[in-house]
Amino acid sequence: MKVYEELKFENPDGGAWKQGWRVTYPEGKWNSDNLLHVFVLPHSHTDPGWVKKYMDYYTQQTKPILDNVLNFLSADPRRRFIYAELSFFSLWWESLSESRKEQARKVLRNGQLEIATGGWVMNDEANTHYAAMVDQLIEGNQYIHAVSGFAPRSGWAIDPFGHTPTMAYLLNRSGVKGMLVQRVHYAIKKHLARSQNLEFMWRQLWDKDGSSDTLCHVMPFYSYDVPHTCGPDPKICCQFDFARMSPGRYNCPWRVPPQAITEGNVADRAAMLIDQYKKKASLYRSNALFIPLGDDFRYDQAEECERQFNNYQKIFDYLDKNPQLGVKAQFGTLSEYFDKIHELSGSEPGSRPREYPVLTGDFFTYADKDDHYWSGYFTSRPFQKQMDRNIETNLRSAEIAFSLAAVYQRKHRLSGFPEDHLMRLLVEARRNLGLFQHHDGITGTAKDFVVVDYGERLLKAENNCKTIITEAVSFLSMATKSDYKQNIFFDIDEIRKNHDSLITKNVIQVSDKPSSVLLFNSLTHPRQEVVTLHVSDPNIEVKDAKGKVITSQTDPFWKDSNEMSQDRFKLSFVTELPAMGIVRYQISQRKDSSSNSLATVTYYHGDGPSSQSKFSVEKKESSEFSIDNSFLEAKFSGSTGLLQSVTVKSTGEKHRSEVSFHTYGARGGKERSGAYLFLPDGKAKPLSVGHPVIRVVRGPVVSEVSVFINHVQHVVRLYNSPGVDGKTVDMFNLVDIQNEVNLELAVKISTDVQNSEREFFTDLNGFQMIKHKVFDKLPIQANVYPLPAMAFIEDDKTRFSVLTAQSLGVASLKTGEIQVMLDRTLNQDDMRGLGQGVRDNKVTPNRFRLLFERRSTPPIKAKLSGFPSMFAHVAYLHLVHQIQKIPQKSSIEVPPLLSENSFLSVPLPCDVHLLNLRSLQKSYDGDIKRGDDSALLLHRLGVDCGIPSSGLQCKDTQGKVKLRDLFNDALGVKEIQRTSLILLHDKGPTSLDSDLTLSPMKIYSFKVKW
Repeated sequence: MKVYEELKFENPDGGAWKQGWRVTYPEGKWNSDNLLHVFVLPHSHTDPGWVKKYMDYYTQQTKPILDNVLNFLSADPRRRFIYAELSFFSLWWESLSESRKEQARKVLRNGQLEIATGGWVMNDEANTHYAAMVDQLIEGNQYIHAVSGFAPRSGWAIDPFGHTPTMAYLLNRSGVKGMLVQRVHYAIKKHLARSQNLEFMWRQLWDKDGSSDTLCHVMPFYSYDVPHTCGPDPKICCQFDFARMSPGRYNCPWRVPPQAITEGNVADRAAMLIDQYKKKASLYRSNALFIPLGDDFRYDQAEECERQFNNYQKIFDYLDKNPQLGVKAQFGTLSEYFDKIHELSGSEPGSRPREYPVLTGDFFTYADKDDHYWSGYFTSRPFQKQMDRNIETNLRSAEIAFSLAAVYQRKHRLSGFPEDHLMRLLVEARRNLGLFQHHDGITGTAKDFVVVDYGERLLKAENNCKTIITEAVSFLSMATKSDYKQNIFFDIDEIRKNHDSLITKNVIQVSDKPSSVLLFNSLTHPRQEVVTLHVSDPNIEVKDAKGKVITSQTDPFWKDSNEMSQDRFKLSFVTELPAMGIVRYQISQRKDSSSNSLATVTYYHGDGPSSQSKFSVEKKESSEFSIDNSFLEAKFSGSTGLLQSVTVKSTGEKHRSEVSFHTYGARGGKERSGAYLFLPDGKAKPLSVGHPVIRVVRGPVVSEVSVFINHVQHVVRLYNSPGVDGKTVDMFNLVDIQNEVNLELAVKISTDVQNSEREFFTDLNGFQMIKHKVFDKLPIQANVYPLPAMAFIEDDKTRFSVLTAQSLGVASLKTGEIQVMLDRTLNQDDMRGLGQGVRDNKVTPNRFRLLFERRSTPPIKAKLSGFPSMFAHVAYLHLVHQIQKIPQKSSIEVPPLLSENSFLSVPLPCDVHLLNLRSLQKSYDGDIKRGDDSALLLHRLGVDCGIPSSGLQCKDTQGKVKLRDLFNDALGVKEIQRTSLILLHDKGPTSLDSDLTLSPMKIYSFKVKW
């Protein structure tokens, strides 16, 4: 942010380097006594889905690329290549014969082929949640290490549209010593280049001792293609992309083609090339220089490989014979380049090279030229973004439930739980979700038919997860598990029929005979929370695990704004679940039950139901109205039905919280908004809501206000719960802009919070918070940031937070407001390669929680980092990791069940989150089977201690965890071994009796032997 404050963001024409300046260097700086060490690295960027589908890219281009690379590397040990996408590499590996696999292992072992990062994909860094980032890193790294013994040492991110320090942290914890990024704002690149700061130690904002620092290399120029990587003049660099020689598929736009290198021209051509090398090197501090040599889907033809490798080798040989030119050039991997930096500096890999700077912060929002900010993709295809987050929580629940069930079965020597079948489903779900983390997947920047392919894979993952959860929870709930054969007793609570359809709840057919519902809490602290089921009758009685009848509420199920269903109803009640536990509730049909209340319905501006209703329905004239629970009162406008204020009952504090909807259009001209770019036609315009139908439903468990306006069905809900859901305001939108043209829709919440200098905080990947400031010198689109999890504004007394269950774009353009982008439909391509607009919009749900908190101490203004309160952390976890509901199938007799079951000896502290309990795969060659170990990932959350958090059902132990207390005796932990994040670098066993102190913000990985 400090750099943003300093820069004027002017964009003068820099000459050959359009966004820079005319680069020079002192003559004779590099000579035989002071060599410039140049590492040229062939690469091919292979998107697993963009303008072609994943499998089409593989068969048509990626498989030939990897085949060629193996052939050409094997032919000459001096050659090098870097590759990143394990989703493709795994397909290729499984197609190889044993002799070809050994050939591939050889080029990996001897350092010719470098697998960088090791992720299943080169993930997006804006919309992704850190849990999914970690998951796909583990999947890819485990795969490459299992089949080849290779462990990545360097990170490679040449195409994600902006970069996050979260990725730097995850790579650091994975054992990576250096990383490379490319898509950084052109003005920031220029600023860093001026001071030779394009390489730096990237430090986390919250890191006080630099233990998480990662060496980062920023590519200086416009793109990662050859014209923009050898030096500042693309016209010259293009002449050294020998794939563009005539005849060929590619050419140089500057109309000067490459020449084959011969004895007659090598001196002149080498002089021209090393001049570019030296100019580029002058932007860095070291006498080591990195030169990528590739582009999208390059090296798919043997002719290109031959041209590139052979012509460059001739130049290298010439330079070796002429050391007075001051350049030692060779093919080299990224790790070899970083090693040379450390060698020249006298430093160790992983440490700070001499005189290298330390930088903090992120690289959002990215602009590649002019005012072309890539803030549109934060919101593009929001349907798939919310589907992604839904699958993430289901996958985590499936991982945990499966691990518990499989461990229990093996320990007790049972055989009924279908471990092998479910492990195959689990791996398929991991990989399909991992694939979608690709920087053209979750970003919403692929062709329509590719989005469909992603959607079908996500649907498969979602169904797999639900199957696993149902099977595992059913098994774990059986009183006598030795009789378990296969789940035929329980069903999933919800279903998505197609990849682009909304989730619908299954209706539980109730009778006077009690029907069981299993509730699974995957979080590691107890929770009290409202659960809603769909039932066939409004008159219901609910019993908890102890057989006690509890309060419940039945609401109408609405077919539209006025019509109620006659055979489907919503049943809500407050549940109480232990940490990582399963509880059985029972529901039955009971007329005139004193514990069950039918909700009352009030209409404003609407006619109400046309048919006779079982519920009390009244109509009222426009006037301000409210709903409340034990903690909060929410007031609404009588004319619009939109939220106006929230009052905290215990203190009487009234907070303005005016909800409004706004639209942006696309500006005119040739360069317009598209899938990537947000180029609005001016400030947001208020969406006219008129006098919409307002429907208010009230009851003892939940009350809600529904408003039906153009483009949005908007719902605000209060739960009467003693848990965290009772102390927040839930906001739900069902957005439909399918029939609009060049329109972007946003929701804004305006408060009285006086955030000074319009500073606000957004999260980075759900992992950490970072401060932003609105800059009037920049356009609107530059002041929009990613919102994967939460944003907040605050003054000395009050903090207002918006928690989101899906990734979108966010801004805070005026004091006291937070504006969240909801959906966008664009008619045209924005000239970034996609070749189409975004017109495949769906009816899209999104969920938020609004939270007002009182500060006990003012925030520290100078800090660029921020932390959620403990309460906000827990509220977010409850929003995203919802209770899994598994109802009994109708008319099937269920064997005896455990009424309650927890798998932890004691709950974990409030600020320790179980990121995952992941079953490790036995082998990666052949059939997929579960191994003997599980991966345990714990994250200690960073907390703002200036905001008191009361009423939580977990304790604060200052990060202390006793490993023996983690799991109960039914699971029987034998050994826990500390390891790197991706489980490749073991750090020795940890005593089960020791108190482990986890540092705030850090993620810890363990291998658990059962």
